[in-house]
Amino acid sequence: MSRQITNVLLVGVGGQGILLASEILSEAAMLAGFDVKKSEIHGMSQRGGSVVSHVRYGTEVFSPIVPEGEGDILFGFELMETVRSLPLLKPGGTVVANDLQISPPSVLMGQEVYPQGLTERINSMFADFVLVDGQKIATDAGNVRAANTVLLGAVSKRLSIPEEFWLQALEKMVPVKALEVNKRAFQMGREL
Repeated sequence: MSRQITNVLLVGVGGQGILLASEILSEAAMLAGFDVKKSEIHGMSQRGGSVVSHVRYGTEVFSPIVPEGEGDILFGFELMETVRSLPLLKPGGTVVANDLQISPPSVLMGQEVYPQGLTERINSMFADFVLVDGQKIATDAGNVRAANTVLLGAVSKRLSIPEEFWLQALEKMVPVKALEVNKRAFQMGREL
């Protein structure tokens, strides 16, 4: 490993499975032998508010918070939240984003308009940008609620954690009844 710490940010809105995804990522990194620190910031997460999770892993990690401008990977579950978090990424960072728009209450009440051209904006700022149709792929895997695992699969290809540890982490963190569909969703994400 050339660098000591890998900084991953997971962003989206409440109810998208961000916290589970950050638990699986953290567990996979620990199983791979890394020191891991994790922090979550919940807006009104049960009501569709912003959720941001910081996961940092490496040989030795002291703080769970990714310093602004030092994120290696931004893992976005919703497009507006992804764009809002771009300043946390370092130049040349990676963005893996779900092709999903969830209108916040201000848009639903007609006070604001959901911004247009978000994917183009991300693409113009970051060369390593992958847009994932998480809902469609998760539906193809057997359950639309596994979109977070599809995205995790896509992100996993960009991290220095062997696949076996991702699968062990899924087995540990995902309920048995949902495990097979989540494994399928993860593999479909890895194949993107």
